[in-house]
Amino acid sequence: MNIKYKQLSKIFLGVGLCLSMTSCEDYLDKAPDTDISETEAFKNFTNFQGYVEQIYSKIPNKFAANWSPSWNWGEDELFNSNDMGRARMTTYIDNGDFRRWYQNNPCWLKRQYVDRDVQKSNGLYNNMWNAIRIANVGLESIEKVASGEITYSGTQEELNVLRGQLLFFRAWWHFEMACYVGGLPYVDKAFAPTEKVDMARLTYPQTLRRCADDFKAAAELLPENWDKTAVGRDTKGSNELRINKTMALAYYGKAALWLASPMAKQGAKTGGDTYDYDEEVAKEAADAFGQILASVEAGTSQYKLAQFKYTNIYEHDNGGSLGEYSKIFYTHDGNVMPGGDEAIFRCLCNGDNGDYSLWQHAHVWGPKFGGMVTGDNLIHQPTANYVHYAYGMANGLPLDDPNSGFDPTHPWKDRDPRFYHDIVFDGFKYITGEILDDNKAIRPYQYCNLYTGGNMRDDINGSRTGYFIQKLVPHTSNIIDKKCEYMNFFGHIPYVRLADIYLMYAEAVSAGYGSPSLTATTCSLTALDAINAVRTRCGAGPVGGDGENNHVNTEYISNNHRFMDEVRRERACELSFEGFRYCDLQRWLLLTEKQVLNNTVYDYTEKCSVEFTRVIEDIESEYKNKKKYDPRDEEVKGYTLKPILKRNFTATHYLFPLPIDQTYYSEGFQQNPGW
Repeated sequence: MNIKYKQLSKIFLGVGLCLSMTSCEDYLDKAPDTDISETEAFKNFTNFQGYVEQIYSKIPNKFAANWSPSWNWGEDELFNSNDMGRARMTTYIDNGDFRRWYQNNPCWLKRQYVDRDVQKSNGLYNNMWNAIRIANVGLESIEKVASGEITYSGTQEELNVLRGQLLFFRAWWHFEMACYVGGLPYVDKAFAPTEKVDMARLTYPQTLRRCADDFKAAAELLPENWDKTAVGRDTKGSNELRINKTMALAYYGKAALWLASPMAKQGAKTGGDTYDYDEEVAKEAADAFGQILASVEAGTSQYKLAQFKYTNIYEHDNGGSLGEYSKIFYTHDGNVMPGGDEAIFRCLCNGDNGDYSLWQHAHVWGPKFGGMVTGDNLIHQPTANYVHYAYGMANGLPLDDPNSGFDPTHPWKDRDPRFYHDIVFDGFKYITGEILDDNKAIRPYQYCNLYTGGNMRDDINGSRTGYFIQKLVPHTSNIIDKKCEYMNFFGHIPYVRLADIYLMYAEAVSAGYGSPSLTATTCSLTALDAINAVRTRCGAGPVGGDGENNHVNTEYISNNHRFMDEVRRERACELSFEGFRYCDLQRWLLLTEKQVLNNTVYDYTEKCSVEFTRVIEDIESEYKNKKKYDPRDEEVKGYTLKPILKRNFTATHYLFPLPIDQTYYSEGFQQNPGW
């Protein structure tokens, strides 16, 4: 999508702004003389759509959350030990201090920077009640059109599209927040200024059910592609971010899958059955996802998987251009929004706002020695246990499978291709350009010395875990290679992309229909076909051992629980560092648990480093003496994982606490257990 910031719609008139609310408590206190009449706000599609588009600008951008971003809250990521004395939410969660999400505004749930150009507002919770209020006022106005109370000059198709968007947004804000705090009051009316608001919280399953129903209703009203409709004609070419049928089906399936999952079925608890799903609701989720994938597989959808083709995967380069897969997450042109044809649902994002990507995102992923990566001294690092678990072998098998071929003396060899795209490991050439005398202080760090005792294994300026991440920001974002200079980097994470749909479909079919070889009623793909599609894209596999072109080994296909383990590992790999892991572990009832997979115990409360020594210590000479040295061939000794910290989680930590003042607002708005 090419953008040089413009409003999502060319037709936004600013009508109806006064009809929104600012918080759960004070939204009723608007001044009477600020009203814009319903006659003006909702008289035609142009004005009504302008009113709806207030909500688009309120969707939080995780990349612009606070002055330094933090959204990976599972066992997947760790910050450097000093954390600048201002702990990010990841660190607070490691310490069990979940209240920090609303106390110090350190995360995208509560706060994000304000765009200087468009005054884009705060985080998920801040905007939630406001956005829901806007949606409900709009929905009630459509009812008034039907009853004749409001005169509307337009078509039924227009009203359907308006209603579909409003239903989607009402459900979306409830769903996203419920993922963290559990059940909420499902606000489905616009309260009058004099009306007392006293709504009890629904249970977590009840909230998810209401969300799923609204998403389903929205999907029945919305077009697949706005550009091919009369309502989208005037904004043709600029409709990419508008809510459509696929987006609504994606969230309908997602809400149903969350409702079918172990936590919704069994409650937040330790020692739960991680394979115990509500089968009928899982089928409902599978059928929703199946509608999307049937269109994709038939070639009639506007969405498709990005290609995973690279001439130099370490640099994310495909013959002089950025590879398509990398473009899902970032671009080097401030006018081109990341996502491509794979991103399904994204927030509105300003290409002119590249400086926020620069300061809050682009420079918090690499080492800080000698100023080689500028910005504040905060470093996102992948935990070694997560890298070991998620990134299997090129043949599709997990590392700890006895038939995988993993060799701990050559731990980087023959790994899943996404490992080389996402992870910076020992022996990696971090700085590719020429280092002149002006920057001679960084010469010792041109090549990654991430072995035990190496000069990049520094808890403050380097890596605590033995790895760096470059999935979302390339390692060339350094002072020499300058791939993320001002206005030359645009980073973004989609809320939903197509690979996620394939994997949720595989999970839902497996959970609902009971076998990897079965399909939903809406799609001819089996659960196995779906995971095959994602692994085929990157070249992981095929394996199978039965002559079939399967990217999951036969032993995992023959046992539905083992297949589910592989679907979950595939989610961990494909969706790594995109902010999904905490909610996945939560809904699977694994956040507090240990699990035995392939005779190896995985403790989801631990964060580990990788420890080893090199057989050949002087990697720089290897690069100079050989025409092309590949760090994946490196030989090591003593490869082992060592715990850095253990998170002391209980059943309480499956849900975040509500802000204390909100629990006093209504008698039915009770705090989550344990908080």
